[in-house]
Amino acid sequence: MLSDVIDILADPVDGTALMLSEDGSRIVSDSGHSYDIARQGYVTLAGGAGLRYSGDDASMIDAREAFLSRGHFAPFVEAVSAAVNTVLDEAGVPVDAQAAIVEIGAGTGYYLSHALDDVENSIGVGLDVSVAAAKRLAHCHPRAGAVVADAWSHLPFRDNSVDIIVVAFAPRNAAEFARILKPGGEVVVLTADQGHLRELREPLGIIDVEKGKVARLIEQAAGHLEPVGEGQLLEFPMDLDQASIAAQIKMSPSARHIHPDVLHTRIEALPETMTVTARAVLTRFKPVS
Repeated sequence: MLSDVIDILADPVDGTALMLSEDGSRIVSDSGHSYDIARQGYVTLAGGAGLRYSGDDASMIDAREAFLSRGHFAPFVEAVSAAVNTVLDEAGVPVDAQAAIVEIGAGTGYYLSHALDDVENSIGVGLDVSVAAAKRLAHCHPRAGAVVADAWSHLPFRDNSVDIIVVAFAPRNAAEFARILKPGGEVVVLTADQGHLRELREPLGIIDVEKGKVARLIEQAAGHLEPVGEGQLLEFPMDLDQASIAAQIKMSPSARHIHPDVLHTRIEALPETMTVTARAVLTRFKPVS
């Protein structure tokens, strides 16, 4: 709930502290700005320029929920949760502390909710530019709050307020991540690697992950974040039926580039069940000293 995470949030306009209004319907800042809490439980914290784009629509969020709920990406979420625990252990965060975990581009809150289950007493914020996503995020976990904001802009969190940032196949804002992390805090990034979903690329007409994506990620973060050790390659087979394949494509950017009728025809031409490769790299980052 937003009440659980209000202490780490900040006014997106001027960075001042936020608090709940007496009736619980709004979030107000020390400087007098006010942000209504939607009836679904999320709040939009965007600066004066507002949101530049709307993100995933409801159909894409539905597809993501359909795919992830079947456990196809379970090894990914297990690796992310393990990394979150390792970071907290190495930072010396006490077991009874209220560790703050933020997922950027959180979608349905799949990775966030699993991390919160894994870390006792933790609190979390799922941040996404999509309102459709925020409606799900608001109910993804009892200790999670949902915020609509632009990951590329000034993030609505206080300086040095967050223990872990999780980014799974989502945008990265190295300068802002470095600002909001506590000392000892880290970013756990899951990045698709070349060969991810390779069995589907040709028959469905979707492009492969670009070569050297992780290296570019590290280069782009330079000056703000630096990698902690080597990245961890995660690769495993998934047995996908046609419904799962359709959900996987519809939850991705490819959904915007393939007409639904064309996608349906191409999927119907596939075998009823296929073994498809999942491949990504998990990288930990810490702020540059």
